[in-house]
Amino acid sequence: MRSLLRVVGATGSVLAAGLTVHTAWNLTRLRTPPPYPPPVAEAVSVLLPVRDEAERVGTCLRSVLGQQGVADLEVVVLDDGSTDGTPDVVREVAGGDPRVRLLQGRPLPEGWLGKPHACAQLAEAARGTVYVYVDADVVLEPYAVASTVSLMREARLDLVCPYPRQLADGVGPRLVQPLLQWSWLTTLPLGVAERSPRESLSAANGQFLAVDAKGLRRAGGWFAVRGEVLDDVALLRVVKRMLGRGTVADGTHLARCRMYDGWADLREGYTKSLWSAFGSPAGAVAVTALLWLAYVAPPVAAVVAGSRTGALGYAAGVAGRVLVARRTGQRVWPDTLAHPVSVVLLGWLTTQSWHRRRRGELTWKGRRVG
Repeated sequence: MRSLLRVVGATGSVLAAGLTVHTAWNLTRLRTPPPYPPPVAEAVSVLLPVRDEAERVGTCLRSVLGQQGVADLEVVVLDDGSTDGTPDVVREVAGGDPRVRLLQGRPLPEGWLGKPHACAQLAEAARGTVYVYVDADVVLEPYAVASTVSLMREARLDLVCPYPRQLADGVGPRLVQPLLQWSWLTTLPLGVAERSPRESLSAANGQFLAVDAKGLRRAGGWFAVRGEVLDDVALLRVVKRMLGRGTVADGTHLARCRMYDGWADLREGYTKSLWSAFGSPAGAVAVTALLWLAYVAPPVAAVVAGSRTGALGYAAGVAGRVLVARRTGQRVWPDTLAHPVSVVLLGWLTTQSWHRRRRGELTWKGRRVG
């Protein structure tokens, strides 16, 4: 048994080391919006879909109204049936600013999920040549929009997602939330993915997403992803289908986001969407098995079987997390040392997601999902 564990641990160690090398390479390819962008001459629409966000939308909207470097900026907020006073907060913060419009969302049609439907209505109302979608839990730095539009135009992209710095407090969020950026920086070949029309080579983040208005219409708009739980990734895929180009970028210094306030909130958020991340139950099993092989088997082999190779594999996995944490503004120590635990928790959340979907128990903000 110990011999078998050593072999498995050694195999996982080789995989972990290879993935960490790939992570280091990806970090050299990761696009970063310019810190001092030129003035943006075209019309830009910043679009906020909100539902029961009274505690967050005020800070977000203030940061949007504080954007600099964009001469022609409009802000459109769509309230999607909030019951907590969100529209009142929007009106108070806007204070009559002529750049801000507050819309009331229409009832959700059959076959649509809430977020794509809200985004579609915002696109209908927007007049800009660039649409910048911002979630209510995101706070932008003053040049975030100008930097993003500058990157999109200079790189000739149809869609770009500057990944915000993810804020996480509490044991659960600190273990799981950093895996968002680590996952695509570790597994997705960024240079190839940006150029390739292959839909499988896609990573996106709807927290802060800029899309060319014409490119969005050419791809079929939000109607094309109306029933998708991971609507951001699905949107990039339909853009690629029409030979458009898009990518994720380093938004660490442009925006910050606190997605979840604690473990219970995070668990609900992840389980409502993880089932759709891997395409099928078989895909979820395969990805989870590979992650456990690379990042759980080596430390287990090191502890149980005394494998030095396993210890090196564990160190390689931690090194990959350290590289990503330093680049994205995450905590480095001691959080990265618990990487195997993070991977185990991700596998458990994926299992829970599929289990709850099969039982029809997935909801988000009072609506059925999946």
